[in-house]
Amino acid sequence: MNRRSFLKTSTLAASLGLPAWARAAAPQSSLPEFAPTAANGWRSFELTSRIEAPASDAPTQVWVPLPSVNEADWSRVVGNSWQGNAKQVEIVTDPKYGATMLHAQWAPGTEAPVIEVASRVVTRDRGLDLTNPGRAPVLSAADRTLYTHATKLLPTDGIVLETARKITQGATTDVEKARAIYDWIVDNTFRNPKTRGCGLGDIRTMLETGDLSGKCADLNALYVGLARSLGIPARDVYGIRVADSRYGYKSLGKSGDVSKAQHCRAEVWLSQYGWVPIDPADVRKVALEEPPGGLPMYDPKVVSARKVLFGAWEMNWLAYNFGHDLALPGSEGPEAPYLMYPQGEGRDGRFDSLDPAGFRYTLTSKETTGA
Repeated sequence: MNRRSFLKTSTLAASLGLPAWARAAAPQSSLPEFAPTAANGWRSFELTSRIEAPASDAPTQVWVPLPSVNEADWSRVVGNSWQGNAKQVEIVTDPKYGATMLHAQWAPGTEAPVIEVASRVVTRDRGLDLTNPGRAPVLSAADRTLYTHATKLLPTDGIVLETARKITQGATTDVEKARAIYDWIVDNTFRNPKTRGCGLGDIRTMLETGDLSGKCADLNALYVGLARSLGIPARDVYGIRVADSRYGYKSLGKSGDVSKAQHCRAEVWLSQYGWVPIDPADVRKVALEEPPGGLPMYDPKVVSARKVLFGAWEMNWLAYNFGHDLALPGSEGPEAPYLMYPQGEGRDGRFDSLDPAGFRYTLTSKETTGA
């Protein structure tokens, strides 16, 4: 990404009405490989995933998502380490999406099965100036195919395509279409606090029933599916919040327990910019949860979030992967629609990944280098 494609500090600071994202948004010289510091806006985080699987007289196995998104401007995976009493442990990478996971297996009769994985990542806030087109890198034919194709929960035909065409009627450029879909998502969906986890992302059902509520894996998946149906590359980015927001939004931080801080974002490929970060689901989260709660869409905090989250992300969040319909190695169970929560299996089948207390996993994070 060239220099003029980055978001101007003054623009982002003004839209937020908060401290400038100066070090984060401005391109800087590269850091030495595997020597992360807080210089040039980079922050270093360690995410620890501890799984305490139920003891059983049957084989037990778990799959722990690992950060696997390496992007020179905003996310660099430093490495992973683990400890525990598993009989076999290996890191496995999905060949289609590059999603990486740690697969641990215990023999029958193992007392107190446990695995603890520490993942280290450095991040930097993202921001693009969409008023100043630049020269984007070329998206490979393989990636264009991958990020425009349908998945089980993201069809690109029927009501999805019909809806996308209505939303973008009159729009001629990919930027206009991408923005029209974003605005439609923000205006027509809402965050449902009763949705389990981050939601499922069954966008056909959402459109057919007219129930456009849910959480991030629903609302941002709807964006991705609508964009793909028009041939615009888009992808879900599954990850987890690991720190509070530094820019005044209480609703956009880890909110205490990282075990429940998973968050799905989205990116859309625009010809003059490359991958553009967006997050319409977080706009609806601000409206619902930002103190005092239940903010109208014209509230300044919501208006600011809406403006910023088409083209920028605060990177108090680690990216796991872009995967859909993932086969868990060694499992005879169903594919995972996405990999953002630890998964596990025992005698009675798949554990409930959305129930940390019942499954018995805890996630914690710490910033290892101050900004």
